[in-house]
Amino acid sequence: MKKGILGRKIGMTQVFDTNGKLIPVTVVEVGTNVVTQIKTMENDGYEAIQLGFGEKREKLSNKPEMGHAKKANTTPKRFLKEIRGVDINNYQLGTELHADVFEVGEVVDVTGTSKGKGFQGVIKRHNQSRGPMSHGSHYHRGPGSMGTMRPMRVFKGKKLPGHMGDETITIQNLVIVAVDMENGCLLIKGNVPGPKKSFVVIRTAVKNPVKREMGELITYVTEEEVTETVNEVVETEEVTTEETNESSQEEQTQE
Repeated sequence: MKKGILGRKIGMTQVFDTNGKLIPVTVVEVGTNVVTQIKTMENDGYEAIQLGFGEKREKLSNKPEMGHAKKANTTPKRFLKEIRGVDINNYQLGTELHADVFEVGEVVDVTGTSKGKGFQGVIKRHNQSRGPMSHGSHYHRGPGSMGTMRPMRVFKGKKLPGHMGDETITIQNLVIVAVDMENGCLLIKGNVPGPKKSFVVIRTAVKNPVKREMGELITYVTEEEVTETVNEVVETEEVTTEETNESSQEEQTQE
């Protein structure tokens, strides 16, 4: 069965596996997703679950949003999306989903909103070529001919200047490289549409959902470093408790 989760794009970085291979990854923060609604065949004509992600203050929410969230016993969410094709029997209203929904090696499709570029010309928007930039040429970065004279109109689909970007884009067949439960993040191989801090939807791949084998990643944090940091924290806590005890004793003697 299909599955999905909502998240926020943090940015790109790179990791290495034990074979020395560099893997470019996009870090997506998924945190805690909440099932805010369950669509059934009897009531809605199709089966799906609605997920909510990102906290939203009640001051910025209207009454319908707050009432919708209270049905799931949660707070209003900034980002709501439906995931179809899932087994709704495995979910209940208010169920929380975390990064462990996906496993390392699973193939996913990521949907997001691309960066808006504003009004752009044909060279940037459609990758057309420019004319000579030297003196005497009266054609530099124009859109070119509008077509033949016979129809007395411009055919539909003619590549012209216009609004570029800010579109819903889906990149398919991306692989989950790592699942970070401590920070609530997924590391996805390759690029993901949208700017940093934008919302994305991660679903099971449509074309090729077969799980792939991924090499073990190199970690630069050793067990000795972890134990040292833990010991330092314990020592600092002991010192602070001793200082507080000494200060309290001094206050009592002064009284």
